[in-house]
Amino acid sequence: MEIQVEEAVVKLIFHGGNTRKEAYTAIDYAEKYQFDEADKHLQLAQAQFQEGHIWQTKLVSLRDSEAVSRPSFLLIHGQDHLMTAQAELQLAKRIIEQYKHQERLEERLTKLEQQA
Repeated sequence: MEIQVEEAVVKLIFHGGNTRKEAYTAIDYAEKYQFDEADKHLQLAQAQFQEGHIWQTKLVSLRDSEAVSRPSFLLIHGQDHLMTAQAELQLAKRIIEQYKHQERLEERLTKLEQQA
């Protein structure tokens, strides 16, 4: 199946944006210690990133294409958007793990205070 570069670039931006939206939504839930919801949104973010990566791979397969061999600003922006989303997704995962750790510490502290 032949793809159009413009279509692939739009998909990179679309899936990158969805990745970021879901990652930040996951953080929002984690701040409230609603980790089941946070994990659901992390999974959605990961799925969106994977979809974007599929389009990135399709772009790479167009090496002989004039549009890819001489990339436009829009193509570079689309690729950057997806890679930034990947970095933010990884950071969101680490932030959520810190919130989980914080909740465990708060639970321990509450138990200790009740014993005193």
